[in-house]
Amino acid sequence: MKAYFKFLVVMLIALISVFVFSEKSENVDIKNISSKVSVVKTKKKPVQLEKYSETDTKKVQLKLDSLLKRINKRHDFHGSLLVAKNDKILYSNQIGYADFSKKKPINKTSVFQLASVSKQFTAAAIMLLYERKQIKLTDTVNHFFPDFPYENVTIKNLLNHTAGLPKYFWLSDHLWNKKKAPSNSEMMSLLAKSNVQRFYKPGYKFDYSNTGYFVLASIIEKVTGESFSNFIEDNIFNPLEMKNSYVYNTENDSIIKNKLSGYRLYRGWRHLKINNTVNDAIVGDKNVYTTSEDLFKWTLGLNNGKLLSKESLDLMYSKGETISGKKIPYGFGFRIDPKDENIIYHHGKWNGFSTSLTQYKMEDLVIIVLEHTGYNSMTYLNNKIKKLVTENFKV
Repeated sequence: MKAYFKFLVVMLIALISVFVFSEKSENVDIKNISSKVSVVKTKKKPVQLEKYSETDTKKVQLKLDSLLKRINKRHDFHGSLLVAKNDKILYSNQIGYADFSKKKPINKTSVFQLASVSKQFTAAAIMLLYERKQIKLTDTVNHFFPDFPYENVTIKNLLNHTAGLPKYFWLSDHLWNKKKAPSNSEMMSLLAKSNVQRFYKPGYKFDYSNTGYFVLASIIEKVTGESFSNFIEDNIFNPLEMKNSYVYNTENDSIIKNKLSGYRLYRGWRHLKINNTVNDAIVGDKNVYTTSEDLFKWTLGLNNGKLLSKESLDLMYSKGETISGKKIPYGFGFRIDPKDENIIYHHGKWNGFSTSLTQYKMEDLVIIVLEHTGYNSMTYLNNKIKKLVTENFKV
């Protein structure tokens, strides 16, 4: 009997507890909880640029300042240099003129055309679509553009420069008969109408191709239904807070503040502006404009998982290969040094602009050089900078 009575008491207490808990739960503000949770989930930290102290960098600063002055005087270098170690800036400076007629100096907000360094942005945009399952790397160009005249060219062929496509520069110079420079869609139509033969069947060998990257940008526009410029801005520049960066089309966009023009040296002393060409409205292979600090934000964001997964980044930083299995010194938008896979880089040259972004992965060293008067010794300069940093910067 006592055992039965104890059982009844326990059951009564349990019923009272359930009733009290249900009464309290009715008063909980569910909306408030869910809104707080959603804020935490969606908030992302921006890419922050950190710098070493002047005390730590005094010695290397003096060496790099001296180097800049020397190449400005001897080699007509007018541009910007940024060097970073372990994800922190140890040197950032500019030298020379932005506008030669007004004697206006270059500063940290001067915006340079990246030329072929632009290709890594195109490749990253493709990988974003790949991660979102909107495309496959094995998709052919004909999947998106049925009239494309070169069959069996895959997205991966375009990324690795193994597509064998003809040079679009030749098509625009010889077959384009309008005064206005062609857009990407117009160049795709011109390719479809032309009878120009490809160089080789897809995958047979590596041959660096601007055509492949303008086709990639055209695929991005077809898949997303928006301009390449808008897609890059919304999905790369804005998330990384690259506030001084944009894709520039000479036919559609007005002059933007701090945007530099390219120059050439005339008779050894006079600098002449280089005019736009018939190829300056095409995007994807070139026409990303940015500053050295924004370009470093890009490098940090890419390497630290702000944009893409590690698997996608590994693909971008890995050597491609031909159908015979031969390795090639190019990933997706990045060159890979044939002698040292630790060095991942790209140089660019277009209409007076000379650019370079080099990563020495083992040393965790990044060197960014942006210039706009046709400087010709990027490889030498990068090697010199690396040597100076190695010898004069110890933290």
